[in-house]
Amino acid sequence: MKAYIAIKYHINLENKELIEEISNALEVNKIKSCCIIRDKEEWGRKTFSVEELMSISFKEIEISDFIVVDLSEKGVGLGIEAGYAYAKGIPIITIAKEGKDISNTLKGISKKIYTYEESSDLVNYFKRLKETSIIHNSI
Repeated sequence: MKAYIAIKYHINLENKELIEEISNALEVNKIKSCCIIRDKEEWGRKTFSVEELMSISFKEIEISDFIVVDLSEKGVGLGIEAGYAYAKGIPIITIAKEGKDISNTLKGISKKIYTYEESSDLVNYFKRLKETSIIHNSI
């Protein structure tokens, strides 16, 4: 099982720790993940044109079983990735830190929405998703 992680990226990698925590929460539950900044851009060591980046992202979304959209911080790219996944029939799981606004549009296309207080809460959340077969039933 593989998840695509959609999250706002920063040149200064200010949310690298959060990306790693989401990745680890998936990995603990035996879910592989792809995060473009981590896996393809190698934390900023490689750069791509916008066209290349979107092509790479779309290919990774297509070979994922579901995407995890972290909406703790909004970004146009997140909407593009979520919309692409939805158009391809790939389940969307939206997560966000408590108190963050999740747009009605994203609520409308997400299979599940989860707000977390601490990123460590995600380990149990992904475990429950697997146990209840929410992800499997959506595929």
